[in-house]
Amino acid sequence: MQLPLYQVDAFTDTLFAGNPAAVCPLAEWLPAETMQAIAAENNLAETAFFVPRSGPEFEIRWFTPTVEVELCGHATLASAHVLYQHRGFAGPEIVFHSQSGPLRVSRAEAGRLTLDFPARPPQPISLHPEGLLDGLRATPLQLLAGPDLVCVFGSEDEVRALRPDMAHLIKVEYRAVIATAPGSDGVDFVSRFFGPRVGVPEDPVTGSAHTTLVPYWAARLGKTHLHARQVSARGGDLWCELRDDRVLMSGHAVTYLRGEIEV
Repeated sequence: MQLPLYQVDAFTDTLFAGNPAAVCPLAEWLPAETMQAIAAENNLAETAFFVPRSGPEFEIRWFTPTVEVELCGHATLASAHVLYQHRGFAGPEIVFHSQSGPLRVSRAEAGRLTLDFPARPPQPISLHPEGLLDGLRATPLQLLAGPDLVCVFGSEDEVRALRPDMAHLIKVEYRAVIATAPGSDGVDFVSRFFGPRVGVPEDPVTGSAHTTLVPYWAARLGKTHLHARQVSARGGDLWCELRDDRVLMSGHAVTYLRGEIEV
């Protein structure tokens, strides 16, 4: 069986930056084991699969090389990019139905696409989970817990300088560990995302992390429109808005590869 496959760099307007995602449009669902095997073969942070419902509505699922996840931003952005650029979709909005509810993607200014995701505000915690300090090799100023563990640092330089020990960080009993700090030069905040427990040691640009980061930084900075930058080696930018219980994230995407796979 031949299936179309695209590879898209998300949250960037430049090839070889942002976060690469594989996108595999389907006519109907494959067995989960097959989709997981395809994701492992692709060996990217995420492979997205979607099937059509009717009109602008689709169902979507995401797989890392090792597990299925309940929410992924960059691969959703990549999927919308594929629909608009390569699959003939012309409507103003796409609705992806997912384990995290309906996710809407629409065209935005400057050639960006905007994701509409549920906000997942974090709550402060006081205890350092096992493996955290040895894993980060640094001590954060504050800890907050949501789906991921958020570690707040004092400066962008501290976040950039982190060299985590994944053998220790994998012991932290959260989906992933996010390091964040105030940004500079017009960027409101920066972050990095470490997910060894889900097979992604460091994710280049993580949309789902910003469903937790944006509520925190919006409250801390007293503003609802935020420019975020993920300062991984590849790097990427997100233009975000906290709107009630939703987080809007806008970014660019560029196609790197189009082809077919044999399954």
